[in-house]
Amino acid sequence: MNNNFFLDKVAIVTGASSGIGRATALALAKQGALVALAARRGDALLELAWEINRQGSNAIVVPTDVTVREEIEEMVREVLVRWGRVDILVSNAGEYIQAPIVDLDPADIQRSFDVNFFGGVYCIKAVLPPMLAQKSGHIVFVTSMDGKIGLPGDAPYVSAKFALTGFCEVLRQEVRENGISVTNVLPGRVDTPMIDHLKFSWMSAKISPEEVAYAILDGIRRRKPIMILPPQARLLYYVNVFAPSLSDRLARAFRLEGWESL
Repeated sequence: MNNNFFLDKVAIVTGASSGIGRATALALAKQGALVALAARRGDALLELAWEINRQGSNAIVVPTDVTVREEIEEMVREVLVRWGRVDILVSNAGEYIQAPIVDLDPADIQRSFDVNFFGGVYCIKAVLPPMLAQKSGHIVFVTSMDGKIGLPGDAPYVSAKFALTGFCEVLRQEVRENGISVTNVLPGRVDTPMIDHLKFSWMSAKISPEEVAYAILDGIRRRKPIMILPPQARLLYYVNVFAPSLSDRLARAFRLEGWESL
């Protein structure tokens, strides 16, 4: 990877307190980016910022609840005051909410959309004006495979992620002529205890947050519209497209409820 590509680029990472967001913030900082860390857990962000700054990179902490539009707008204003521009947004904040449809409380759907869909929309609305003004920028959505394949028990999460995937695809086409690129990253199983129950080791192959972070940086550098990882997730995606009945059988056979926990 070109070590100078991210040098002095201003990046905002939401959901930066743990998991994929934390790993991505560290990877960007290591490549020389100026990183704004956003999440609700201010204590975790402070620890991460200390780690980044101790290594000679530059990070600021902006505690932010992505369900509150005013907090996102204030976070972007703070970044603009500090560094004068926004080059990269990694919209990663999310909350995994499960419920079988028969037992579903509509409040679960609302909560999932507040975090997993509208949180991303609010971020886009806040960063688009400066990106359009500077005629450059890159937006990354971390949507997960639940944004492409509906799995049993995941209705609240899947519904919001499907909506976000559609939003991402429209945005990519609308801003293409303005020098802004959009990447949708769809990780399969990220290494968490939640998926230890899987029966089949080849299908339960897990990737680390660091692997996803590397893919995100690669997607930005190469301006890739979509990234699906690992290979098992890509396989199931194509099976679902061309043979949805087979995909359903695989989901039942491999007990594929729940892809990840951010």
